[in-house]
Amino acid sequence: MAATTTEIFGSMVFNDHVMKERLPSATYKSLHETIRRGAPLDVEVANVVANAMKDWAIEHGATHYTHWFQPLTGVTSEKHDSFISPTKDGRVIMEFSGKELVKGEPDASSFPSGGLRATAEARGYTAWDPTSYAFVKDEVLCIPTAFCSYSGEVLDEKTPLLRSMSAISTQACRILKLFGKTVPQVSTTVGPEQEYFLVDREQYLQREDLRLCGRTLFGAMPPKGQELDDHYFGVIKPRVSGYMKELDDELWKLGVAAKTKHNEVAPAQHELAPIFSTTNIAVDHNQLTMEMMKRVATRHGMACLLHEKPFDGVNGSGKHNNWSISTPTENLLDPGKTPMENLQFLLFLAAVIKAVDQYQDLLRVTVASAGNDHRLGANEAPPAIISIFVGEELEAIIESIASGADYIAPAKTRMELGVDILPTFSKDTTDRNRTSPFAFTGNKFEFRMPGSAMSIADANIVLNTAVAKELKGYADELENAEDFDTAVIKLVKRTIRDHKRIIFNGNGYSHEWEQEAEKRGLCNLKSTVDALPCVLERKNIELFEEFGIFSEAEVRARYEVSLENYTKALHIEALTMLDMAKKQIVPAVAAYMGDLADTACSKKALSSALSTRAEETLLAKLSAGADMLVEKIDELQAVVDGASRGDSLQEAACYKDRVLPKMAELRAVADALELATGKDYWPFPTYADLLFGVN
Repeated sequence: MAATTTEIFGSMVFNDHVMKERLPSATYKSLHETIRRGAPLDVEVANVVANAMKDWAIEHGATHYTHWFQPLTGVTSEKHDSFISPTKDGRVIMEFSGKELVKGEPDASSFPSGGLRATAEARGYTAWDPTSYAFVKDEVLCIPTAFCSYSGEVLDEKTPLLRSMSAISTQACRILKLFGKTVPQVSTTVGPEQEYFLVDREQYLQREDLRLCGRTLFGAMPPKGQELDDHYFGVIKPRVSGYMKELDDELWKLGVAAKTKHNEVAPAQHELAPIFSTTNIAVDHNQLTMEMMKRVATRHGMACLLHEKPFDGVNGSGKHNNWSISTPTENLLDPGKTPMENLQFLLFLAAVIKAVDQYQDLLRVTVASAGNDHRLGANEAPPAIISIFVGEELEAIIESIASGADYIAPAKTRMELGVDILPTFSKDTTDRNRTSPFAFTGNKFEFRMPGSAMSIADANIVLNTAVAKELKGYADELENAEDFDTAVIKLVKRTIRDHKRIIFNGNGYSHEWEQEAEKRGLCNLKSTVDALPCVLERKNIELFEEFGIFSEAEVRARYEVSLENYTKALHIEALTMLDMAKKQIVPAVAAYMGDLADTACSKKALSSALSTRAEETLLAKLSAGADMLVEKIDELQAVVDGASRGDSLQEAACYKDRVLPKMAELRAVADALELATGKDYWPFPTYADLLFGVN
């Protein structure tokens, strides 16, 4: 009999339940104390944990272990070492020590470092993160770890994320203590909604652009796209349903609480959303989710596309970062039944509003990439302007606080659907706004700007740290207040008055909002090249330094890595376009023209009375297009050859301002030729094949 979901869930995870069963009571308590207080792990405790972890992993098929970490590549890394240890009699035993559990040593020079490390400076370290459970994947025990260089520079996503979580916990606990609440810690939680495309694998392998770049660089729109809105929440096709079922099983085994799955707006586009978890765990689980999405797709004869804009002309893919802040028993962003009277909620809300306004540029930096530039502001995703949607009820409260006017709470109404058999239910006091980049949705904020291929670590590092900064300022002020309630009201009122500009409940897609945002003094950083330099502003460096997230050198290094990634991505795309155009499109069009010309000649030879107007008209169109295609190939080649000059920002700007426009010009000519060329001649699968090829 097949295992049930409850039996499957977490079956490949060395979780708290397993630890409680397998560790001696004293060891279990010591490990939990280490996790709770962040204290160093005793070597004897580490040895006991390592042995129990090894025995459990072997029982689950593991022969190797790895320190699983997240360098600045956007994906995870791992080096596999076996458990075997040779004995004198020529056999082996299986061993795993506490030292091997706690520390590893990968090559630090071969990962992106932004100049922090030279090639000759190779030593790096990984360190076990006991707050994230180890798991078995592909017969390997995977141990989540942080990653740093020999001299201690941060080279990963996990370390600064854990630091930011500690920072916001410390400051939030200070605030709660003023409200008479003593809690062991405050945690931020995240539920990332992951969008993706599925295409037929054989067709995927025939497209060099998809294989090398993750997105199509050529492709004319088919007769049908997403205009009928019939794919969104539509019936899931059998092949896709089978994929989703296996994906759920694989994720559940790894302890990922995959909850919701559905078709998205664009053809072949889908979404998976998990249940909320602590931010550190959510980031780890999202990396596992993306890996499993691709792997399971291959087993079903499909390819999973995580690029933000794999197809032009239809929606791209994002990753909505649902962020909240909680104690073990209370969501601090829950307004309750009377939010106007909930001073604690209003104070935390004010801190988020101020943080987002003060560090809107930094939030924009966290979602900047070559792929996401195609998506943001494209009437399918939030605009590049950061603003906060709070809804009608909270907006009325905020206006009341700022103006000092009386607040009149909206009356609760019942939804009457006009059919007796259907139930009535309470109507929410506010609508949702899908055009908002940062929307309050009941008891959390939904940051909708991250791209689908991105790690969500950066966005949450900035959110946690920025809010910690404002909570620290509040705590410093309120701890000396004579009348606490009055001081809180005064503080909230001042914050709302000074930062109300960031609140916008209207249509973020409208041109009028862009003009209004400029009047308000909000940032409109339309591209990665525009956004990235903001990270070097003094206020942003000081934010990271104040809370020990990054040193200035580490901030500058990450800036260089981001610029380099942007330039390299566009360089690869440009070279791929040139390769496809020269080696596939030009020969295909030439072959079609040759056959048309042969047909025309054959008709004339057969009878002068036969018309060749159709062939001649099409030949003239194709010939002019082919000439233009070759011209655009040469122009793109020239700008690519001349792009690698200046510093990293100048080079990135050159790719944005010179290479990208030439790529668009080449694509326009090629796509027009696709529409005029016989399908049997076109050298790779079309949009119609890809978007509607999976049944």
